[in-house]
Parts: sequence; structure tokens; C-alpha cells
Amino acid sequence: MPPARYRVAIVGAGPSGLFAAQFLAARPDIEVDIFDRLPTPYGLLRYGVAPDHTSIKSVATALARVFESPNVRFLGLVTLGRDVTRDELLAGYDAVIYAVGASEDLRMGVPGEDAVGSRSARAFVAWYSGHPDAEPQSLDGVRQVAAVGVGNVAVDVARILVKEPAALDSTDMPEDVLAELRRAAITDVWVIGRRGPQHASFTTTELRELCTTPGVRVTVAPDSLEWIDEEPLDRRSRANLAVLRAASEAEVKQPRVRLHFLFWRRPVQVQSDPLTGLVLERTRMDADGRVVGTGETEQLSVQLVLRAIGYRAVRLPGVPFDDELGVIPSADGRVLEAGEVAPREYVVGWIKRGPVGVIGTNKSDAKETVEQVLADLGVC
Repeated sequence: MPPARYRVAIVGAGPSGLFAAQFLAARPDIEVDIFDRLPTPYGLLRYGVAPDHTSIKSVATALARVFESPNVRFLGLVTLGRDVTRDELLAGYDAVIYAVGASEDLRMGVPGEDAVGSRSARAFVAWYSGHPDAEPQSLDGVRQVAAVGVGNVAVDVARILVKEPAALDSTDMPEDVLAELRRAAITDVWVIGRRGPQHASFTTTELRELCTTPGVRVTVAPDSLEWIDEEPLDRRSRANLAVLRAASEAEVKQPRVRLHFLFWRRPVQVQSDPLTGLVLERTRMDADGRVVGTGETEQLSVQLVLRAIGYRAVRLPGVPFDDELGVIPSADGRVLEAGEVAPREYVVGWIKRGPVGVIGTNKSDAKETVEQVLADLGVC
């Protein structure tokens, strides 16, 4: 094998960074160093996917093969800005790829949101996934929970809350988390979306798994499934509607817990000191396709609110960043600074395109960026 002639640094060892490393490692003339602030790689595959989803976590096994290459190194416990700077990376490497993802959750922006018991679903997922930075999540006194959002994160936290804890014993969920779930006495979980079920972003597989959890009675607000024109909907949306209808009609004798889907509602207040409820306002679509409130409100009795309405990337020290969009400005993966291409700097993943897409989306995204890297190095 000829000696490597080019050195590339990747900042972030999640799926997007590892996919980029895979494409680069296919060339014997490129060395790749992957930096991450955590001691282990895999990012959301390790700390953002529920421990009972072994099929998704197995993607990490495939991505791990990149470390079999003698031209790829992993350097953990390295934080950009603290342990190494942008200028130092550019001085030591022929190209730098930023792949840090989106680590900050969006907020609801309602009164009472900062109350004890009103939490980020991201933090809750990190807790049950064993993230080294995760804070303990007490379920003491919690019987009713509201998960705000209709993406896979909301579905994941709802499933963990309604699932029989014994069914999680065979996973790699931390023992202290399992102990807390065993102690919990949750009776009701609400999944709340400001639009209709036809607009929800959860995948059908995830939704079906949640709705068919043994011992769980599913209800869907009757007005949510009426008068939906399914003709223009894509296959996933139609399948989601079918799952919700079937689940709401299924008979579950002596349910352990009840799961409620509330669509066309948005939170307007968290009732706190202590947290006792969540006030929701009914919503509708106006003539311009915008979600607006109707002024009609209702109250849920809950002791825990988990917001799962999206993620946002965080600015990296010294690196260009669009505060409005929450991404590093780029063109086809090349970083832009003041509207001009920043030489030898590239970006992949959520910090490039925003927090959209599934794990596999990162592969095509990384391929696009790596093609620019190779072109600029003159080795494509």
C-alpha cells in the first residue's frame, strides 16, 4: 500500500462523520483522524437511539468497520475550541470536515416551560441511553406524561414509558435507569401534535411498534381522523393513518397504561409550582397553510412534560455559523464564510442541512461532501 499523501480531520464521530470517513478510507492515499468530545464514537447511534432498538443500533457495527483501516484513527475526549482550535486543525490537515450534528433542543416558548418536571426529550433519551453527560431523570410521583411532538423522538420516549420494564432487561439500558422505570407508576401518556396525523413525521415502523406495545390501550382524538383527504398523501402518511385507526379500534382488556394521541393542539402554558398540568390550545390550518390557534383551550393533568419538537446545532468556536438557520453555511458541502468558500473546510450532517432525515440520509449527504473534498485535493 502506498503511503498516505493527504490528511483529513473529521470533527464529530456520529453517523455523518463516520460515513464521510468510510468514503475517504476507500482511498489508500488519505489519512483520516476523527475527533469527538465523547470517549467513544457513534454519536446518536449510541446515545440517541433507544436501547431496545437493536436493529438500528446494529448500523454502528457496520460503521465500525471504518476503524479497521490503518489510515483511520479515533481521538476521543477532544473538544473543538478547548483542546484544539480551528486554526490548529487547518494548519495540521489538508482538509477539515465538521460533523458535530445538532445537540440543542428547540423550546416551546410558553409560560412555565422551565418548571421542574418540564424537560427536554433529548435529555430524557440521553438518560436512558447511558450518555456520559446525562443527568438522572426522576419519575417519582409521575403518573401522567405529555410528550410534545410527533416525530420519532416523541414516539421513542412514549414507548419507553409505556413498555413493561421487564421487556427492557435484555438491552444495554443502564441498571439505574431500569430501576427507575420499575419504580414508576405511569398510567397515561399523551403524544401531542400541533398539526394533524397526516402531517406527523414519525416513521410507520416506529409508530406501529408503539401502538402495538403489549398491555397498552390506544386512543386517538375522534376529530383527528375525520375528513382527511388521503389522495394527495404519500405512502408513509397513509400507512400512519391506518396504524392509528387500527390501534384506536383494538380492544385491550385490563390495560397497564393508556396512550393518547392528541392532534391539532399546541401547548400554551405549563402549570407549575409544582407541575400539575399542561394547557393546550386547539389549532387549525388557515388559508395560507399556517397553523393558528382557535382560542379554545383544554387542560391535561400531567406531572411530566417532555418537549420533542426538534433540534438545533450549536455554533462551533471560530467556525462560520448561521444563527437564524442553525447551520454552518455551505455550498455542496464546502463551508462558506461571508458568502465565499472557506478553503479546505467542509461540513456534513445536521449541522450542514438542519435536523432532518433519518440515519441513512447521512450517507448520501456525506458522499456529496467527500466528492468536493476529493475534487479540491485533486484526487477524484
